[in-house]
Amino acid sequence: MAVLLVAGIMVYAGTRGSRDGYKGGEVAEAGPSQPPPSLEPPPKLDNWPRWGVTHTQYSADTAPRPVTEQARGILGRVPLLQNQHIMGWGVGNPEPSPGQYALAQLDRRMKFISSSRGTPVITLCCAPDWMKGGQAGRTDWSKNHTVAPEREHFDDYAKLAAKVARQYPTVKHYMVWNEFKGFWDPTTNRWDAEGYTEMYNKVYDALKRVDGDIQVGGPYVPIETSANPGPSELSGPWGTVDQRALDAIEYWIQHKKGADFIVVDGASMTNEKGNIPDDFAAQAKFGAITSWLRKKSNDMPVWWAEWYNEPENSGWSEAKRTALQAATMMEFARGGVTTALYWNPQQKSGARECHGCVWDADGREMPMAGLLSGFTRWFPAGVALEQVQSSDARVKVLAQAQQVVMVNSAATDVTATVDGKQVTLKPYEIRWSGRGQG
Repeated sequence: MAVLLVAGIMVYAGTRGSRDGYKGGEVAEAGPSQPPPSLEPPPKLDNWPRWGVTHTQYSADTAPRPVTEQARGILGRVPLLQNQHIMGWGVGNPEPSPGQYALAQLDRRMKFISSSRGTPVITLCCAPDWMKGGQAGRTDWSKNHTVAPEREHFDDYAKLAAKVARQYPTVKHYMVWNEFKGFWDPTTNRWDAEGYTEMYNKVYDALKRVDGDIQVGGPYVPIETSANPGPSELSGPWGTVDQRALDAIEYWIQHKKGADFIVVDGASMTNEKGNIPDDFAAQAKFGAITSWLRKKSNDMPVWWAEWYNEPENSGWSEAKRTALQAATMMEFARGGVTTALYWNPQQKSGARECHGCVWDADGREMPMAGLLSGFTRWFPAGVALEQVQSSDARVKVLAQAQQVVMVNSAATDVTATVDGKQVTLKPYEIRWSGRGQG
């Protein structure tokens, strides 16, 4: 089982890296020194939005102008959280050589986030080649997603984090690293939580010195599950969690200098059999892990930096794909998740299809956009949920005082009584309905 879990981790990480299209190497030259960009502060909101997106390799800042404007409107109509990495995922090497910065591409992405009324979040990943045993002035993108800074460069990485924090003073939330990339120890067959936590603590101190109001979180470890039973303190009908991920999280909790939130990511699918016992029931995994995290961390705010629920080559329709996302987001809300960031799988201009995207290559709104906007408006962090019954278990329900959202998890029409009203939902239909006053 251990071999299968390790294989699953590596395949999962490799798949996500290849999606962004990095290959080969390039010369990474620092441009002329420029002052930090002028960014509008994020909108003042009554509640933390909870929901947001992560910008990936292709996003609106480099799209044709009409697409940029349409995407800006989609993201800004209900202000969301918007997350960006400092290297890769649409931006170049931020420090090609020691002390020589190249932040123009990151500036451009952050300007777009500001212009679309986003509450900005930064992920501190990845690291310049010279911090990872590579050559200064060059970037080997084929290794960007798999190599961590060497221990002797942890201080250098903390200095880079501080530089980024000074560059973007409107950013108050930082996640440290991404999925423990490069922190897998093949000799011990486990995560190098000690190495990661040492780096995290240096970054934490550096960010807090820049601005004590900055919120910092980790460890951003991927949580994998197996369909087979095994030695783990967390399991359910949806599978068995890899204990090594749980051990790494507990080590970080016990040895971190400090943290304002705890962050993880994962998929509902098992490494061997996809979603078990079925696609919708598998989403309970997210709730179970969230409960475990809150208990182990003394109720620290829980962030899901990424989540996935669709097996490869699923053949799902966009309706089913979005219905599964709605069911997962219901699970997050019921579990008290503070933040959930949707990994936005945008495609470059000219792409024919964009499964699960927030907007397509022509800037047209996709179903996921409405889902994110609806959940952000009606189910921000801290909203009081109300118990609403459905007469048919196939209709999933989430409600607060003014709004209820329903999703049909069946491939057929379903008629049910929800909140005292009879409704008929088409296959995988998502429906919003007002309730109460206001």
